[in-house]
Amino acid sequence: MAGSQDYAPDPRNARIRVYLNGDLVPRDEAKVSIFDAGFALGDGVWEGLRLHKRRFMFLDAHLDRLFKGAQTIGLDIGLDRAGVEAALRATVKANRMTDGVHLRLMVTRGLKATVNQDPRNALGQPTVVITAEYKATNPPEPGKGLNLHTSTIRCTPRDMFDMRLNSHSRLNLITALLEAIEAGADEALMLDPNGFVSSCNATNFFFARGGALYTSTGDYCFNGVTRANIIALARENSISLRMGAFPRDAARGADEAFVTGTLGGVTPVRRIDGRDLPQTPGPVTMKLRDLYLALMDKEAAA
Repeated sequence: MAGSQDYAPDPRNARIRVYLNGDLVPRDEAKVSIFDAGFALGDGVWEGLRLHKRRFMFLDAHLDRLFKGAQTIGLDIGLDRAGVEAALRATVKANRMTDGVHLRLMVTRGLKATVNQDPRNALGQPTVVITAEYKATNPPEPGKGLNLHTSTIRCTPRDMFDMRLNSHSRLNLITALLEAIEAGADEALMLDPNGFVSSCNATNFFFARGGALYTSTGDYCFNGVTRANIIALARENSISLRMGAFPRDAARGADEAFVTGTLGGVTPVRRIDGRDLPQTPGPVTMKLRDLYLALMDKEAAA
């Protein structure tokens, strides 16, 4: 397995049109300047969304996170919420898309007078890009799941590099993933500064033992929309949920585990640091996956 971000290639993606600052251009013509703050410095925020049965899943939560992130870094997106939603709809309409689509909405500080960190050198026009691609994920099979390796790279607190901010700068997370790949794993399991289980390099992490669900406090992990939905579903469906600071050995000794993200939804884990988990996917994983799929259908029908 190549990771929770893996998907089946689709030839239709070669012909997509990309939203670029109000225009919809062919994929191979979608370009930004080398003086763009996003390219030069990773200065920007982004969101990943799914289009399911003609509806953008959990759009309000994604837009809340986008605008909060932009506000945190003093970035004027140049569009209000209605404007962003209209851009998303224009993108899928131009591509005649209705279902099974993953979108990436990217906003940077835009062109700069020169390449340096100072945001005052920005010329005042943000860059807004939206890609929409067909990305189908496969349902979990018995015995199939992610192989995780605990990275030496730690998740960081808000006063250092806020994991809750969907920043374009992902180098620490890529470094963690490279460690995992070198160890023969699919993704990196990351600990918080105190050595407790926090998240993976691109997804949020859960494990289960004795029918109870465990996850981190959320202080050091991604502010995941899917994570929030899984936590809510567990509470609504009488699944015992414990949020806290759990040692790595607790995860290694779990009955089952899974990760969550916009693209993959609920993706089972089969191995942590060379130890196979007893159940892949386990009953808690499958119950929450089914509940999450039902929630998506409910959202699409609303």
